Amino acid sequence: MKKTVVELFAGVGGFRVGFNDVKRINKNGKAIEKHNFSFLWANQWEPSTKAQQAFDCYKKRFQSSNTELSNEDISTVDKSKIPDHSVLVGGFPCQDYSVAHSLKNEKGIEGKKGVLWWQINETLKVKKSPFVLLENVDRLLKAPSKQRGQAFGIMLKCFYDLNYNVEWRVINAADYGFPQKRRRVFIFAYKNTTKHYQDMSQFSSEDIILRNGIFAKKFPAVQDNKKKPITINIAQYKDLVDVSDNFKANFLNSGCMCNGIVYTIQTTPVAEKIFPLSKLLEEKVDNHFFLTENQIKKFEYLRGHKKIERKGKNGFTYFYSEGAMSPYDYSNQPARTMLTSEGTINRSTHITKDLNTGNLRLLTPVECERINQFPDNWTNTMNEKRRYFMMGNALVCGIVNRLSKEISAIIDKEP
Repeated sequence: MKKTVVELFAGVGGFRVGFNDVKRINKNGKAIEKHNFSFLWANQWEPSTKAQQAFDCYKKRFQSSNTELSNEDISTVDKSKIPDHSVLVGGFPCQDYSVAHSLKNEKGIEGKKGVLWWQINETLKVKKSPFVLLENVDRLLKAPSKQRGQAFGIMLKCFYDLNYNVEWRVINAADYGFPQKRRRVFIFAYKNTTKHYQDMSQFSSEDIILRNGIFAKKFPAVQDNKKKPITINIAQYKDLVDVSDNFKANFLNSGCMCNGIVYTIQTTPVAEKIFPLSKLLEEKVDNHFFLTENQIKKFEYLRGHKKIERKGKNGFTYFYSEGAMSPYDYSNQPARTMLTSEGTINRSTHITKDLNTGNLRLLTPVECERINQFPDNWTNTMNEKRRYFMMGNALVCGIVNRLSKEISAIIDKEP
């Protein structure tokens, strides 16, 4: 089996940077790839803006006639025209996955329009991808709040109906020696027609999660016995509507689904040496990144303890409270989770002490790229504000790099 990849919701190319171990760009702005995997097709489309800056960045960095780039709404793409591939990858938002029977056809099932999971599901139906690697926010496992686990239950039922087994793990990048405290759930699925399926079938669910699965090998963890394992039979639900209406369960931070039987446990990472922010800071920084006295005062308020009286829609008053934060981020620790508001006057924005002057300043776009393990100036195809936004949306490329090496080894064993 060839190592070929199709990328959905590609953004500025984090999955590809990780899979092909991209460390720098050449003088023409092109990524220098090791070509561990051949990326055949990638889709990136931003519906809320006319300018397609993420796509333009991806296109410039991966200037290659071997990759077909799609800049159109994925829902309008004819999935049969997507090239055959061995791995489907993508990071997608946590949305409302609820479904219902079609009014026109009782046997039909309709999900909410615009929910990107259904585009992944449709691609898997048509292309029958042997392997799948997805990334999402960790709250996916508990969404929605009124019906815990329904969203992920629907996803697992989709995978089961398409003959996949699944592993998942919530990974905090900082626990494994990466430079950001970014917690995300990674999902690895494999078709029951693969040799990997046969290999995994000899192991128990516990063995897969703790010893023999892809996450156990690359991100070791031990079981936390404070929470009892949970077993769920996803196969017992007659269809997606049944799951949508009736499913409710607690998914813990690690788990697998083998032939429709879901087994989930709480795990604690086998932590690695921390990667401090200080290793990524630039020595020479432009003056506009330094905080003014007025900005320092604003941040002192935003990061300080607050107890504010507010009035709800029902007319009742309540108090909104926030605990105090450090006035700046400690450089001997990994960076906190980067958000799309990075670089603005916001409570979540990183503030660091400059290496040379000791004065407080914002992170630079290059430092934000380093925190996500992109090459320096990866996003300098766009303005500064958008560079911060893109890094707030990005994944930690090193996590994908580790997983891709295990996926490569898995594919090597396939006929």
